[in-house]
This record gives sequence, structure tokens and C-alpha cells, in this order.
Amino acid sequence: MDTVEGVARALVTEAGETNERRVLVVTGGRDATRRAAIDALEAAEIPAAATTYLGTVEGVPWKRLSPTRAGELLGTTRESVVLDCHDELRPNALGRAVGAVDGGGLLVLLAPPLDAWPDRRDDFDEGLAVPPFDVSDVTGHFRRRFVSLLRAHRGIAILDADEGIVLRRGLTDPPQTRPPEPPTPPADHRFPAAVYDRCRTDDQVAAVEAFEPFLADDSPQALVVEADRGRGKSSAAGLAAGTLALEGKSVLVTAPKYRNTGEAFARAREIFSHEGIDVPERGGKRSLDAGDGWVAFAHPGDALDRLDEADVLVVDEAAALPVGFLVGCLAAPAVAFVTTVHGYEGAGRGFSVRFRDRLAASDHAVTELSLTRPVRYSETDPVEAWAFRALALDASPAVDQLVADAEPATATYRSLDPADLLADEHLLREAFGLLVLAHYRTEPDDLARLLDAPNLSARALVHDGHVVSVALLAREGGLAGDLRAEMYDGARVRGNMIPDVLTSQLRDERAGVPVGQRVVRIATHPALRSRGLGSHLLDRVHDEVSEDVDWLGTGYGATPRLLDFWRANGFATVHLSTTRNERSGEYSAVMLRPTGDAGSQLLSRHAAWFCRRLPGALSDPLDDVDADVVRGALRSVGGTTDYELEADYDLALDDREWRFLAGLPGGVSIFETAPRPLRRLAVRYLLDATADDDALTAREERLLVRRVLQGEPWASVADGLDYHSERECKRALGDAVGSVLSRYGPPSVRDELERFE
Repeated sequence: MDTVEGVARALVTEAGETNERRVLVVTGGRDATRRAAIDALEAAEIPAAATTYLGTVEGVPWKRLSPTRAGELLGTTRESVVLDCHDELRPNALGRAVGAVDGGGLLVLLAPPLDAWPDRRDDFDEGLAVPPFDVSDVTGHFRRRFVSLLRAHRGIAILDADEGIVLRRGLTDPPQTRPPEPPTPPADHRFPAAVYDRCRTDDQVAAVEAFEPFLADDSPQALVVEADRGRGKSSAAGLAAGTLALEGKSVLVTAPKYRNTGEAFARAREIFSHEGIDVPERGGKRSLDAGDGWVAFAHPGDALDRLDEADVLVVDEAAALPVGFLVGCLAAPAVAFVTTVHGYEGAGRGFSVRFRDRLAASDHAVTELSLTRPVRYSETDPVEAWAFRALALDASPAVDQLVADAEPATATYRSLDPADLLADEHLLREAFGLLVLAHYRTEPDDLARLLDAPNLSARALVHDGHVVSVALLAREGGLAGDLRAEMYDGARVRGNMIPDVLTSQLRDERAGVPVGQRVVRIATHPALRSRGLGSHLLDRVHDEVSEDVDWLGTGYGATPRLLDFWRANGFATVHLSTTRNERSGEYSAVMLRPTGDAGSQLLSRHAAWFCRRLPGALSDPLDDVDADVVRGALRSVGGTTDYELEADYDLALDDREWRFLAGLPGGVSIFETAPRPLRRLAVRYLLDATADDDALTAREERLLVRRVLQGEPWASVADGLDYHSERECKRALGDAVGSVLSRYGPPSVRDELERFE
């Protein structure tokens, strides 16, 4: 009869022979599974010091981390990771645990009995139960799918610790394979051959070679190195950084945490040691000095301030850093972005979703490189295939050819019920793949939310059986009076983003009464954009939910393009955040589209409040927001017809203020003397402006925003809007005021204008 110890030894032996990894699932009671795991790892001769335990139990023989701190595994390599799932199964922690296990190593999962596991509710489920739902409303679809994959995939052994029996041995009996051929150095290389000798794959050779142009001091250059975990991208960056330093270059390395750069600094130290330069042991100093050149680490908070010191900037784990920071990195003359393709690195897809366009628009010559062959384990590793499927890390939309003919008229609207997604893997992967592309923060936890969270639902347009557009919706509002009172007093209520903002920040205790559906994500297949599919999907959602809820809403990082999209679909702005999102680098907009009387009343009072308070915010916390974001936000308030503003935005100017405004075009009045009347006039105009409005040009509207509403200095405005001088900029403002006054001013204003012509 197989034993726990015998199976563990066999798994690790087979993993070592093939340079693959294996999974050992130990099921049963909490204490029994932990004791069995200790016995298994001792039998497999994996040292306790080489194992990390992710769990809450004290007194284990391994280094312990809370599952919420699993991110500390990033950039590390372990012979074994033990993930204790008795308290919770957190998908993000699972992904990070898998990624940390080295070739020949073992991932150990401690779990309740598998048959009962999907029906249990754990701490992660508690987080999915947002008001007004409770944990009994959470389904177990994610764990049901997870258990089925544990039982079906190669390389996974299952033990019953309570009974002491082996349910599945997990051995794959792989055929013997030849060791891979060593990589070949490039024919014409500028880095020493010894550097390339340290590469373990041809992909790594190509990555190191891609750094060679940084030896020159030419025009700005950017390198993007992308790969899944375990492909050696950080090691390649470290080999290149050490070599550049020996050639006299100063190389600044940044990452979310210093530990993320462990492999990079280890390889840079190897290069230094090979040249006889004394370096500290791994884990010591965070800088390496080669005389004329150096390699040093800087936290993201300090890195941008040190760019003047560096010839080259290396950004490791770039996808886990804010987009605004990544844009700031483009001030470096030579910069390499080293990033993980699939999303358990922490920030999801910020790099690819938000940053790539900005990189392409920069003045840097961009080189892109992808590494596909694993370094730390074999290409045949079954654990990677299992983890990618279990967490949908490689989920992607349908191939372009299958949906090329999709149009709104050919697409079928349908609900994506979690049970349907569970039963149809292709439907799940296509829908989730689109959601991943839609937002920079989509991560493995979101897969569990999609399948199990009671407040979430999904709708899609399907063409010939393939998802071409998808929307993820969150039901919000309908909150009890005591909960609304707590929210008004400052308590945070999970899963109710829009009622939370309107109640706590904007002081409307009634905001949690109406029920709404917030569009958390909406995505259209990238090959089908600008065909109206997203708008068609929103219209179908609106028609469906109008009988059930009072409003549709959304919150997102505001850009001019997105504001135009939501305005065109009937959404009006009620809030702009006063701080930038730390990940996207953008100010967030909250918008509403009413579906009933209660929603219309909610929008009416908050749109009016938004118009009244925005000028004050623009001259202080929002003084750096993009002028086109302001234009789009105000245009949406005035251009939406499904409601009437509570107390229409009245200019409320007295005769003296009108006369003051009339003096501006001729230069008799000075704007700075009394900013209020022109600010109110600017807001009124921007509320009414449409895309076809010819009263002012887009440039003149930006002038109103930047100088009048945001108080930006004349010199800066003139430079930013390409006026030849401050004087020309001031004349342009006077002309714009004259055009606007001809629309809104009383008859007496016309007389004043004629007087000063």
C-alpha cells in the first residue's frame, strides 16, 4: 500500500529527474493534514529552511507567511511551498505560491475533504459577501471547478490524511528526454562571451543582447522584456546590468520591493565576481560599485528623483507598478521594462492595458522581446499548465478570424450565468479573457468573484458562439437604514462603491436607498472596436435591468476617450476624485444613467452639486487634471437628457459682474480682479457645449479650463496651448469670452461689448 512518505519521495524523485514540479494535495482535518505534510517533506528530504508555509497556524517548522502577504514570494525561489487552504483559498496566493516553486520542487496544498470543500464557506468567501448579501449567498463554483482540475490534471497527488490513504499518486511516468542543448551566443556581440555563457536558454541570450544598444549614448531607447514567470527575464536583466556597469554605465534598478530584484542582483554580482570585483553576499548591500560604473537599487518613490544620476534605468516587475510612475520612467535616456505577462504579479494588466500606448507615443525607440522557454523548470512541466487553467492566467478572447464579421445586428445578447461558465470552459475563458484585457487590475481573485460573488453578474454579446463583448455588473444600493447611517458616519461598506462615494464623501445619506447596477468592467473584442458593440451591449443591459433597478453607474480612470464613450451612452458625471489612482495614474470619474424615477432624482441632485463644487476643486486638488477630462466631464452633465438638473446651473450674476465680463474682450477688465463670474460663465458654456458647437474651438475651451478654472499661470498656458506669447494667449481668452457672452449675456452686455470694440 502506498504511504504518504512513499508518494512524496516518488513525486520529488520524478520531478527532479525531469526538472518539473509536482503538487501534493493533503486533505482532511487541519491538524492531520499539517502533520502529514511535515512527514511528507521530511521523507522527500526537502529541508525546512527551503520551504515556505502560507497559512495562519503558528509553530510549523517552516518559514510562515500570511496568505495576504504571499506577494513576498515574488522574485524568490523555493524547493517547496505549503499553502494551507483550511481558512481560505485565495486565488492570488495560490498563483504566487506556484510561481515560487523551483524545478524539481513540490507545491503542497492542505485542504478539507475534497467532496465537501466546495460547499464550505471560508474567509475568502466572507469577503465576497457584500451588503446586502451574506455569506450564505456565496456559491462554491470556483472551488468546485478547482477540485475537478485537481483530480484531472497530471502531476497532482491526492492524500487523505484522516484515513492515511493515497487517493491519487500523481506520477506521470514521463519518457526520458535529452538535456536541452546549451544556448548559442550571438554571432556579433558587444558584451563579453562569458556573459552569454551564463544564459540558460536562447531566449535569455536574446534578452541580454537586447541590452547591448544601451552601451551607446544616442537617442532615447526603451526595451520591453515580457515573459511568464520562470523564464529568466530578471536574471537576463541582471546579467546585462552588471555588464553595463563594468563598461562604465550607471544602472539604476527599481521594482515594487527590493526582494523582487533578488535574481537580478544575484546575476549582476556574478558578473562582478567573474571580473575579480569584491561584492557583498546576496542579501547585503543594495548597490554594486565597479569604479566608473555601478548598479544600485532605488525604491519607486526615490527612483524618479535619481534619474539624473543614471545612464540606464531597469524597471523590474513593471506590471506591478503604477502607470503614472512608468510614464515618469520615460524621462530616462535608456530604460528597460521587465514584466510578467500573466497576472499574479499583483497589478494585473496595467502595463499592457494603460501604458503601452503612452510608450508608443514617446520619443523613445522601442524594442520588444518575449521569452517563452522556462528556465527554472522544464517546458513539459505539468504544474504550470494546471495553474494557468485553474486561475485562467492565460485566458484570452476568441481568435480574430472567428469573430471578424460580428456586428450589433448579428450578435446575440445573453446572461453569463456562473453555472453556464462552469459548464463551458471555452465560454469562461473567452469572457474572462476579455475582462482581463479591459482593466489593468484584473487578477486571479477576480475569477473567483465572477463565479461566486452574489452581487456580481455578467452579460455578453455572442457571435457564432464566441464572446465579442462582455460587461461585468455589480448590484449596489438598497441598503438598510442603519447601514446607510454607518456609511454616512464614515464606515466603509464593501461592494457598494457608488453609494459609498455619494454618501460618505458627498454627504447624501439617501444615496444608498435606490438600487443600481454598476458596470465594473466592459470590454469588446480588440478586433471589433468602433463597431458599436459596447454601446449596443449597454443598451441591452439598460433595457433588461430597467424593471429591476433605479440606475446604471460606472467608476473608472477618466480619459477623454472614455468620457466621450460613457456620455454617448447616456451617462452623466457626478464626481471626479481629488487624488490620482495609484495604479492608473488617472483621476477617477463616477457617472450615472437613470433607469427610473429614483435614479433620475439621485442623478439630478448630484449632477447639480458636481457643477457647483467643481470650479473650487479645479483651482486646488484638480489643478493638474487634463483639460479634456474636464471638458468631457461637464459635457456629459449637460448633454444627458434622461433627467433634469436639480436647480439648473444658474449663472446668478449681477449687473456689475456682467459689466466686468463685457470688459474682458477689450482688455478693460482684468480677469484676476474677479475670477468668479468668468468661472461660472465657463462652467455654463462647457455644460452646454456639444461636439458640433462652433462657438469656441477645442483650443479655446482648453484655455477656459486651464487658465480660468484651474488658475494655471499665463506663461504655462501659453506654452502648453502653443500660443506665441502671453499677450496672444490673453487676447485669445478675451475673444473666447466675447463669443460666450454673445450667447449668454443680457442685452446690456451687447451694448458694453460694442462700446469697447
